[in-house]
Amino acid sequence: MTINRRAILLGASACALAAPFIRVRPAMAAEFSYKVANNQPLDHPSNVRLAEAQTAILEATGGRFDLQIFPSNQLGADTDVLGQLRAGGVEFFQLSPIILSTLVPNASINGVGFAFPDYDTVWKAMDGELGAYERGQIEGAGLVVMERIWDNGFRQITSSTKPIATPADLEGFKIRVPVSPLWTSLFTAFGSAPASINFAEVYTALQTGIVDGQENPLAIMKTAKLWEVQKYCSMTNHMWDGFWMLGNRRAWNALPEDVQQAVADSFNAAALKQRADIAQMNATLRGELEANGFVFNDADPKAFEDKLREAGFYAEWKKTYGDEAWAILEAAIGRQLA
Repeated sequence: MTINRRAILLGASACALAAPFIRVRPAMAAEFSYKVANNQPLDHPSNVRLAEAQTAILEATGGRFDLQIFPSNQLGADTDVLGQLRAGGVEFFQLSPIILSTLVPNASINGVGFAFPDYDTVWKAMDGELGAYERGQIEGAGLVVMERIWDNGFRQITSSTKPIATPADLEGFKIRVPVSPLWTSLFTAFGSAPASINFAEVYTALQTGIVDGQENPLAIMKTAKLWEVQKYCSMTNHMWDGFWMLGNRRAWNALPEDVQQAVADSFNAAALKQRADIAQMNATLRGELEANGFVFNDADPKAFEDKLREAGFYAEWKKTYGDEAWAILEAAIGRQLA
């Protein structure tokens, strides 16, 4: 009988909630043994590249730094793990800046609806002044953050009941959103009924009909097999989202400078490779998801943006973020939203 190595890894991860996804054991006991957690499935590019970073850090530090990876919410839901990160129970955590906004309000500014037209604009902004602004806000809240943000992707809407072609299709629509005021505000402006549910509970919420739909990048839909509980996928590109690599400051300051440099270099290099992986996946994902049963449609983003403007969404969030932050966002995207 042929044994598939990936199947073994998947099975081991599912059965052992406290067990790391990949454990590269140093030849001798490591001086520093740190954990990194995320909410992404085992075979998502983030965890593939984290495994490479794990090996690179071990080699660069001569076995002094041992990184343990915990994917798929193994250590708890996002909001729970954020608390663990702040307390030092986990040393590193990959988290969406929009969910992070529950602690750092202005970290979510990249998630303003329909702000980014394409990836060229995203990376110019997030590797430039907008990303620097967010990192400053995060550091001001007492966390460490790596320089390069990882890609989550442009978010699309799925439904079990109907395609979302116009803003009117969202009226009364029960949609799962992550735990964040920005997501709730966005879909409330469309007249939807947003429900804040942690990602670990999304599949079940869709399966049982607690909500009719959800929104996520295509890569997440693939790795989470959402076609099993959804029928329609509407390409709205309503928001771009990423993952900051966050660190506990006390744990970070406990590392010698050369180890800090090795960790930062490896994380940032892995982020750039992961971005390329997502870009490659996006080139074929729609076809793969169609083959699995999703029915796709393309939505006109201008109609949705106009609806948000009419509902006062942009004016409200400009006031919330403040003039300085809003000016940085509009300069980064090259146009005015409000």
